[in-house]
Amino acid sequence: MLQNETILLRAVEPEDLEVLYKWENDTSIWDVGNTRQPYSMYMLKQYIDQIDKNIYEAGQLRLMIVNKITKNAIGTVDLFDLDMHHSRIALGLYIESGNQGKGYATQTLHLIENYVFNFLQINQLYCQISISNIASKLMFEKEKYETNGILKNWIKTPNGYEDIIVFQRFRTT
Repeated sequence: MLQNETILLRAVEPEDLEVLYKWENDTSIWDVGNTRQPYSMYMLKQYIDQIDKNIYEAGQLRLMIVNKITKNAIGTVDLFDLDMHHSRIALGLYIESGNQGKGYATQTLHLIENYVFNFLQINQLYCQISISNIASKLMFEKEKYETNGILKNWIKTPNGYEDIIVFQRFRTT
């Protein structure tokens, strides 16, 4: 299982519908998540019902981050844009606001790195972080992810265009 003493990463379950609806429709995070419109309960229920492909077929995987003490979902981690030929996969990580700053993101990152590098045997894990997302930027720097580029004016925000930083970590043998 993907877990440590504090958190558990598990597959999305039907009982996650309400919390996913809340998180996916939080307009304050749409810029960092690349969301363009609200999601209906119906759409999310269909998404949950259709998660039956493995990561190789779907090219992506979403896992719920669960606090093992409270048993509550506190966020999600997404692996997407799987490219087996080039052996790389993108990472998205969300911790709900009430649980931010408690180390859950870093713990999730360590668990997902182990899964990607040791189980899936993927060579590269990468993410794109907006320049204004200071907390995420600091976490990836602290965790020794390589900064390998800045994409200028990459995302459109209510305040104009914003740059993103490309972070990468490579599998060590």
